[in-house]
Order: sequence, then structure tokens, then C-alpha cells
Amino acid sequence: MPTYYVMERGQTMPQTVAVEMPGDAEVAACAWLPEHDLDVYGAEYERTGFQGGLQWYRCAADAACIAELQIFSGRTIDVPALFVAGESDWGPYQRPGDFEAMQSIACTRMVGAELIDGAGHWVQQEQATAVNQLLLDFLQTVA
Repeated sequence: MPTYYVMERGQTMPQTVAVEMPGDAEVAACAWLPEHDLDVYGAEYERTGFQGGLQWYRCAADAACIAELQIFSGRTIDVPALFVAGESDWGPYQRPGDFEAMQSIACTRMVGAELIDGAGHWVQQEQATAVNQLLLDFLQTVA
């Protein structure tokens, strides 16, 4: 289970996470995101922008967007579902109880919910083999 951090009043997000940032040697040894792959991401973001990656945050602060999403309130996902995340990703833990509710309430045909050890937010790059195996197993289960 990851360690939970509190953002102190007056601190920015970069200040809050600075204690967890890897050192230069760890960054240099990073094997899960090779320089070539990073260049591809950088070129695409430069070409198209990063609107998609930021849209959730924009919507979360926009009352009109939140009101529009109310149409989905109480709806369930009724197809086979698999949730995969890195155990060190903050996402599954940011709202206590949501991860469990997703499995027991929101998804009526939940096949699995996997938190992969040794991975954070970029689980598909950090632990590609494990993610691919989970996807193959899921597809065999629902086929």
C-alpha cells in the first residue's frame, strides 16, 4: 500500500511531491521510458497540444461541465470490466472508498481490479509485460 501524503496549506503540488522525486542517478537509470519513446510523446504533444490530458481537470473546476455529467449519476457499467493501475499511482487512493465502490457498485460485471506492484501512473510502460498478461487473461475470460 502506498504512503499517503497531505498537501499542506500554502504548499504547491511540486513542493508536496518534491520529497518523492528521484535523484539524477535514478532518472538516468530509468528503463521503462526510453529516450526514444519520450521523444515520441514530446513530438505529439508539441504537434497536438495536451488538451486531452488536462480536460478532466478543467471539467472538475467547471460547474456547467459537472452539471452536464449528472446525466450519468447513478448509472452502472454493465459490460465486462477490468481495472488496471500501478500500486504506486495516487489515482486509486485519492478518494477513499471509490476503488471499492467501482468494483462492487459501479461495475456490475467486474472481472478484475489489479494494482500492479512496481508501477505508478504510467503502468502500461512501467510494467508492460504484466499489463499485457492481464489484458490477455481478461480477453480470454470474456471471449
